[in-house]
Amino acid sequence: MPTLFSRIIAGEIPCHKVAESDHFFAFLDISPLTMGHTLVVPKLENDYIFDLDEATYLGLMAFSRQVAKGVEQVVACKRIGVAVVGLEVPHTHVHLVPIDRVEDMNFRNIRVAASDVELADIAQKISEAIKAFL
Repeated sequence: MPTLFSRIIAGEIPCHKVAESDHFFAFLDISPLTMGHTLVVPKLENDYIFDLDEATYLGLMAFSRQVAKGVEQVVACKRIGVAVVGLEVPHTHVHLVPIDRVEDMNFRNIRVAASDVELADIAQKISEAIKAFL
């Protein structure tokens, strides 16, 4: 059965896409820790990041870097925090979270209440910024 993320990639479930390549897909988290919180996934379904073949793993990290650079151009923050937790959805995914302090990466924090319009707007801005890095 396809994962939630595979269904998003296939267009069966809507998302706010910010970037896509032949092998990777990036979209906004619908329940963000901070505005601009982005998920980067391989199109290949795989549950655990360290089970990825080396080329896919390295490609995922390179693509995540490009996406992070785009997010930095749009969202005022000190850094882009990176987390790979891998427990909530059985599909490898990298969290890119704009942060100003380490506490911003706490997944127990209250999530940002963002409207669909706000998410669409920031996704479009990030997508435009990412084009400079792809």
